[in-house]
Amino acid sequence: MALLLALSPASDAEALLPALGLLSHSLRHHPLDPAHLVTLPEADAILVDATADLIAARAACRVLRAAAVEAPVLLVVTEGGLSAVSADWGFDDVMLRDAGPAEVDARLRLALSRPRTDEPARVQASGITIDEQSYSAKLHGRPLDLTYKEFQLLHFLATHPARVFTREQLLSDVWGYDYFGGTRTVDVHVRRLRAKLGEAEQIIGTVRNVGYRFNLHDEDDDPDD
Repeated sequence: MALLLALSPASDAEALLPALGLLSHSLRHHPLDPAHLVTLPEADAILVDATADLIAARAACRVLRAAAVEAPVLLVVTEGGLSAVSADWGFDDVMLRDAGPAEVDARLRLALSRPRTDEPARVQASGITIDEQSYSAKLHGRPLDLTYKEFQLLHFLATHPARVFTREQLLSDVWGYDYFGGTRTVDVHVRRLRAKLGEAEQIIGTVRNVGYRFNLHDEDDDPDD
C-alpha cells in the first residue's frame, strides 16, 4: 500500500482519481498553488491535478522538479487535456482521470519501482539528445517543443534505433493497451514530429506498407551543454 499525496484545488481528493476508491492506497490532500509547495507532507508518490487548471498544474510540476522532490510525480488529466500537456513539465507519468483500477495500480507500482538517480538518463542518436528525467529533447543542441505524446513517440523510436514498428505496435507501446483510437493517430503524431524536426525530418523513416523507424546517421552528435 502506498501513501499518496494529491495536489488539487479541490478538497475532495478522492474525486481526482475515482479508481483509487477500489484500491488499498492511502490518499491525502494538499493545496495545488506553488505557495503551499515549499513544504510537503511525506508521501510515496504525488498526484498533480491537471483536470481543471492546466497552468497551475504545470507550475506545480516545475516547482516539484526544481525542488528535487524524491517522490515520483504523476499528472492526472482529462482526455481533452492531453493535447496541452508538454514533455518539459517535469512529471514522471501521466494518467487519465477515468483510468481503471488495474491501470492506476500498475502505473503507481511502476513509478514507485523506478530507480531515482541524480544524473539524468540520456539517449543520444542522429543529433537527437533526449533527457528522460526532464522530458526534454534537443536536435543538435536546439530544444524541441514537443507535446507529451510526441516526446514519448520520439523516445520510444530512438531507444530502438533502426527497428521497424507497425502502427499497431506503436499504439500498444506508446499509447497503451487501453487506447481506443485508430492507427491514424500514429500518422498524425509522426507528421507533427517531423515538422518540428524540420530539415532533420528524415530521422523518422517510413517503411512502406509496414510502419516507422528511427534512422541512425554516422555523424557525431553535437554537445548540448
